[in-house]
Amino acid sequence: MGLISLLFQEPLAFFVLVVALVFTLSVHEAAHAWVGHLLGDSTAKRMGRLTLNPFAHLDPLGSLMILFAGFGYAKPVPFNPYNLRYQRWGPALVAAAGPGSNFLFGMLCALAYGWLVPMLGPANLLTLTLLFLGQINFALMAFNLVPVPPLDGSKALLAFLAGPQHARTRYLLETQGPSILFMLIILEILFNFGLFSWISWVATGLFRFFS
Repeated sequence: MGLISLLFQEPLAFFVLVVALVFTLSVHEAAHAWVGHLLGDSTAKRMGRLTLNPFAHLDPLGSLMILFAGFGYAKPVPFNPYNLRYQRWGPALVAAAGPGSNFLFGMLCALAYGWLVPMLGPANLLTLTLLFLGQINFALMAFNLVPVPPLDGSKALLAFLAGPQHARTRYLLETQGPSILFMLIILEILFNFGLFSWISWVATGLFRFFS
């Protein structure tokens, strides 16, 4: 179920959650752009993606899917792997920047939550926002580490499979990976198999650890 139903049940929680999601996706994509720029590729900067401005990163269809389907996406940050300083591992470093930024952001939110909640209480708007932000960032980090294209974790796997003996495996991952991932998400929505339930466990566990 998407977030839109929350609008009619808990409107304040809906708006806090939407702001948290928008900011989290913007941090994630801006981190990709920034590391690509540091490694020598100016593609993202030329296209206006080296920014935290959410309007530069949000995808209209992906945003609607978050509201109505419960999952979605931002616009992927473009980069030219041939411009990167490290040809083999450069794409993996650019990819790792997204989950890495979510981990750091989630950790900061959890630390701030742990410091403020004794003074403000768990129902305060600020502490609720920190709770949403922290858990969403940890969840996005965990999901993107799945080594299936187009998720960020796939870039590290493809770097390990750089040898010519793995050409067929790379081809299958790059061409069929997105379809496989999409079908798994659809099956999870329709039948609730619990395929991605571990993501919530990771997000909750990390937030509790740092708070």
